[in-house]
Order: sequence, then C-alpha cells, then structure tokens
Amino acid sequence: MADRGVSGFAITDHVDFTNISWILNKLRKLQDLRDDYEIKVLLGVEITHIPPSLIDRAVELALSEGAEIVVVHGETLVEPVKEGTNLAAIESNAHILAHPGILDPELADKAKSSGIYLEISARKGHCLGNGSVAKYSEIAVINTDTHSPSDIISPDFALKICLAAGASCKVIENNRKLFRKLWNRR
Repeated sequence: MADRGVSGFAITDHVDFTNISWILNKLRKLQDLRDDYEIKVLLGVEITHIPPSLIDRAVELALSEGAEIVVVHGETLVEPVKEGTNLAAIESNAHILAHPGILDPELADKAKSSGIYLEISARKGHCLGNGSVAKYSEIAVINTDTHSPSDIISPDFALKICLAAGASCKVIENNRKLFRKLWNRR
C-alpha cells in the first residue's frame, strides 16, 4: 500500500453480534506488530445488517471490545439494508456511516451535529449514492471498502472519485483529520 502513496488504513471487517468479539480478538494480534509496518493501521469493524434498534448496542460493544474505528454499513442502493439504519448509525457513537445511499438534508445535518462522517465510496455499486453524499462534503470521507488488494486506490485516484462525485477536495483532508484523531486515541 505504501507503494501506492497510502500512509494509513483501517481494517474494518463486517461484523454483527455473533462475531464482533472474535474479529477484534483476531485483529488485536496486529497491535504489537503494526509499528513495524510501513504504514499506520487502525483496527476496527463495519457493523453490517444489524436491526436499527440494535445498532447503538453493537457500536458500544465494538468500542468496549477495543475497536479503534467503528463503521456502520448504511442504506446503500445495492444491498438490502433496513430502513432506519442510517439514522440509527448517526445517533450512535460510530465514526463513519458507510455507503449511506440517498441522503436528505435533515439526515446530513444530524450526521454533522453528531460528528459522524459520511462515506464517499470507491466500491462498485456502493458508489451510486456518492452524488448525494458529495452535497455534504464537509462531513464526508472517501473509503475503498476494500475486499481484495486490487481495490486499494492511490490518494490521487481517491481525489478523482471525490471530484467526479461533485465533492470538494476537502474530503481528502477529512480522511487525514479523522485518521489522525483516531490514531492518537489508540
């Protein structure tokens, strides 16, 4: 990743109540080794397909189990996610609402006041809602939703995705800001 200009990334595997502890336990094995990597690594989870009424509990469990970053899988246009997931994620202590689909101004205002970032996605399919998120680029970050090494993108390509979605280059700075904040908390 360093060869693509990436200086840090987060590992956030998909979780629900059945595997939050297990995933974070496995990721903790990297804690003592990550200083030897060429790039900084945050350890976390992406809470996925949890009923909206339970998202807050899942976020709190992940944080109590040591997640350094918590992402909630949003109401993307390409997967069946329960309506109300976006709002529940925004009302939780999560850090990022991933691929939220189509946003309205009220929900975006709640995200901003809650301090949760909205994802502009580089992932095929999830990117269909990028234009909606780009309207609120002051609280947006870009994410690859990497499932394999070929999904990793350079900072230059990340900027192109943001600009193509209609977002400002501030999104790239938001990534740096959020990453530094979470890195310094660990």
